Amino acid sequence: MSSTLLKCLNLAKSVRTATLKSFLTAPKPQWQVWSSAAALQTPHAQMHTSPPRLDLMEFFDDKKHWSENEVKVGRAWRTEELRIKSNKELHQLWFILLKERNMLLTMEHECNEQMEIFPSPERIDKVKISMKNLETVVRERNKAYHLLETGETGERPQRPVQNAFGIQVNYKSCEHVLPPFMNLKWIKSRNIGFGGRAVNRFLLKYREQLYNAKRKAKNRSRNEVMMILRRNPNFDLEVLRRKFPDVNIDKLRNDDKTRGHFVPKVDS
Repeated sequence: MSSTLLKCLNLAKSVRTATLKSFLTAPKPQWQVWSSAAALQTPHAQMHTSPPRLDLMEFFDDKKHWSENEVKVGRAWRTEELRIKSNKELHQLWFILLKERNMLLTMEHECNEQMEIFPSPERIDKVKISMKNLETVVRERNKAYHLLETGETGERPQRPVQNAFGIQVNYKSCEHVLPPFMNLKWIKSRNIGFGGRAVNRFLLKYREQLYNAKRKAKNRSRNEVMMILRRNPNFDLEVLRRKFPDVNIDKLRNDDKTRGHFVPKVDS
């Protein structure tokens, strides 16, 4: 190898080393400083009450609960408890409940696959009730804000319409790119209509089913009041009227079935 080529290679190595050292010792730009500081932070630490886990086992419950038949947990969150919390706390609580729901659903599915008993399945209901109450509180705050700023509720407008089976449902309006007279797809979906012999028979049986359900509920209330008066003739009638507003208490007291099989007291 010639001496000229060796000098060129040594010069290239020295230039590369000097360039690398200058790049490593040079001050970092401001965006790199911000990105490195953000990477060192743990955003999950503020959302968890326990140290966070960054693995897939976070979708499963604690191993000490796997062989248990019952897991002691608290009750669901109430709306009056959620109303006193700030928006930030509600936001954090929503993600905690969402994570808990995903974990419980995963455990339920795994227990069904392994043919084992899922401990305390009422936990899923408690989490769902808590999430529903949280949504109620957030909707109340949104309505109050929109009423204060614009005078409207901010909710999506809706109106009662009849579907293809003739049943009245609430239709929530939504925005479309095209106007109604140009949107053929929307026109076809709206102009379904209902009618015919089959639909009329369905509506007749559907109304009959609703009437029977209402009648049975009224009879159950009436029979319950009757049994209460039969066992306790001196029961407070005002309490019964508040609890059973659809039952005629005064008329029911004169019924023979309400009196029961006892000898009335006669003042001598």
